[in-house]
Amino acid sequence: MLSILTINVQAAAPARAQRLLTWLLARDDDVIILTETSNGPGTRHLLAELRAAGLTVTHQPSPDGDRGCAIATRVPSRPAPHLTAGISLPGRAPAITLDTDPTVTVLGLYVPSSNRAPTKVAKKRAFLTTVHNTLATMAAAHRAHLVVGGDYNVISRDHQPRYPGFLTFEYEFLDTLGDLGLADIHQSLHPDVQAHSWIGRGGSGYRFDYLHTGPGLLPHLAAAAYLHQPRLDGLTDHAAHSVDIDVPATVRRGAALATGTA
Repeated sequence: MLSILTINVQAAAPARAQRLLTWLLARDDDVIILTETSNGPGTRHLLAELRAAGLTVTHQPSPDGDRGCAIATRVPSRPAPHLTAGISLPGRAPAITLDTDPTVTVLGLYVPSSNRAPTKVAKKRAFLTTVHNTLATMAAAHRAHLVVGGDYNVISRDHQPRYPGFLTFEYEFLDTLGDLGLADIHQSLHPDVQAHSWIGRGGSGYRFDYLHTGPGLLPHLAAAAYLHQPRLDGLTDHAAHSVDIDVPATVRRGAALATGTA
């Protein structure tokens, strides 16, 4: 069983990063997608300690200090930089290929947020456009065993409750993933559930965090859930999102991480 988790770490400072680390190491996920990483000491501590615990970490800090995304894995893997070479902000889109059967490629995404300032809208639009173009040029056989996940900072057209203010290109991103054959894992397993992964100050819920997969893995989906405990415990302002896919991992690293040994 291949378990994948995505969680927004909210550019954690060192103290909160340590609490996040404790929560992550108490779990047993094969792949962890960390969104809203930073170039600060909290992210450095979190990633260094994950490496020390036996995980392989793929992360490309942005030279300009932009927020980013990292992938940590217990399954032997290799970076897939060719997959993200055409993406406008590669530090927000790490990719790895896992030594599983069948081979699975994971693309993490931390989509820029936008407050409707023209520069932020342009940044978000360029990122989503280049992600789509990258996925569209992939061979269908490769896309069949692809997992895409992270904080997309968009909602679906039929999101409940409905919110004004999202632009057409933001709604279109989820549409285009479907057009490319990438299925929303949670929606596939729980079609009648409106999940929320971020709760605003007024209590309004938004679903910003997703995991999608190609048709080759769709029959193997076993479970999907939003985990609100990290949010309720103040580790981050997002729920984590986990999925289980019934494919075997050939070798695992860091099998005893909860006790601090690897």
